[in-house]
Amino acid sequence: MEVNQENANGVEIFSVKGSLDSNTSPEFESLIYKSLENGQRKLILDLENLDYISSAGIRVMLKTTKDLKRLDGNIVLCSLQDYVREVFDIAGFDGYLNIEKNLDGAMGRV
Repeated sequence: MEVNQENANGVEIFSVKGSLDSNTSPEFESLIYKSLENGQRKLILDLENLDYISSAGIRVMLKTTKDLKRLDGNIVLCSLQDYVREVFDIAGFDGYLNIEKNLDGAMGRV
């Protein structure tokens, strides 16, 4: 897994490439929570280059969503490949998570 992190107009954008699974999700979670500890409350997860996500990766996203709601923040996922989107749809999390088709849509929703 590779993660590119950048800040655009006060929004922290994490672009994830590769697999988000039980081996890589702790590192990813650590990056996200460092951002939250630094006061960031608006996050976008750009998943255009995410090839695979396991339940461990989904757990990180759900936990982050829950924590940000408690902090009056927001997280938006965007640019999901069809097979990654299907994982969220099947699990029923598509109604709980904010998902947009592209980065522009995510920026407008965060």
